[in-house]
Amino acid sequence: MILEMKVPSPGESIKEVEIATWLVKDGDYVEKDQAIAEVDSDKATLELPAEAAGIISLKAEEGDTVAVGAVVCLIDTDAAKPSVAPTPGEAKEVTPKPVTPVQATAPAAEVKKPASQPVAATTYASHSPSPAARKILDEKDISNSEIAGTGKDGRITKDDAVNAMPSMGTPTGGSRGSERTKLSMLRRKVAERLVAAKNQTAMLTTFNEVNMTPINTIRNEFKDAFKAKHGGLGLGYMSFFTKAVTRALALYPDVNSMIDGDYKIAYDFCDISVAVSGPKGLMVPVVRSAENLTFRGVESEIKRLAIRARDGQITVDDMTGGTFTISNGGVFGSMLSTPIINPPQSGILGMHNIIERPIAVNGKVEIHPMMYVALSYDHRIIDGRESVGFLVAVKEALENPLELLMNGDARKALEL
Repeated sequence: MILEMKVPSPGESIKEVEIATWLVKDGDYVEKDQAIAEVDSDKATLELPAEAAGIISLKAEEGDTVAVGAVVCLIDTDAAKPSVAPTPGEAKEVTPKPVTPVQATAPAAEVKKPASQPVAATTYASHSPSPAARKILDEKDISNSEIAGTGKDGRITKDDAVNAMPSMGTPTGGSRGSERTKLSMLRRKVAERLVAAKNQTAMLTTFNEVNMTPINTIRNEFKDAFKAKHGGLGLGYMSFFTKAVTRALALYPDVNSMIDGDYKIAYDFCDISVAVSGPKGLMVPVVRSAENLTFRGVESEIKRLAIRARDGQITVDDMTGGTFTISNGGVFGSMLSTPIINPPQSGILGMHNIIERPIAVNGKVEIHPMMYVALSYDHRIIDGRESVGFLVAVKEALENPLELLMNGDARKALEL
């Protein structure tokens, strides 16, 4: 029986996918549920499992864009599984056949090549400039060896000298190759959305800085107990930032809303998109109803999504929705940036690296771990008062986490 394998629908809004990589070759025997291909949609990269065991026949090439429901391969389910080849130790011993000696033929008489005739000297020697070219090259301080002559026998003409440019010490060694590869469907869609976000929103960015000393104090005091109590789960910065963001979104709900034509859609929940790096590029999975999660709940969910992204298991459902985004460029060493809005959302918070800097505290100069934070927002729906107020609220919560995020009891908040 010949089974037609069709492209399944990765999501409701996805109409086509691209064959990114075939994991098997035409004519291979595949097992049921074996991953046979990676397919790119405009939202994620997914594996295509074999629907039955048998010999596979590929009907699409890598890089082909195929519609959802189209046949991409055939599987002959009646084909027998090939037997396993014997290992070298199990190979039967083969007796070599005697070889009949062949009498060597007499060496052919050596044929002497006629001596090459000397080339007569010519006034058109390679790399030799004409008198006019010589004068121009001397004025430009250019050596003959730097120019390929176009005249007879490689002679450097006046035009060659006029067009010659000094090297100015430019290196000429090493490889200067290039490679042209097609962007994946996911990367093309990301590029399209980023350009759309820049062109179709009134994007503006406001900045502030956060003194990370209070958070570091809590983490240093409780991170070991937190890890031991919650099965190796780390107490990172993302739980503090997520809690600070959900608090600020409750205070400034316009930042947690979107534009739909002539209407504003406001949400009474906080689905926080968290930008994470995966093998296929940047992924933005969503932490659902983050306002209801504890510190442990946020850390556990972010860890789960990060592992799925790292292992290439992120699905369309994992990245669908989201009312606000947090992007942490600090893990790559970024000190300051203007993050781009993740449409159709109206705001994104950019975190950056932590640097010890001198700041004024109660009239005295002290050194503290400082982080710049940036809020990019759609000015069509969020005014300056809301945007600045939101970022100040985030700053206040991060600089006073015990009172504003933990209700004065760190142990209870961390479930210790």
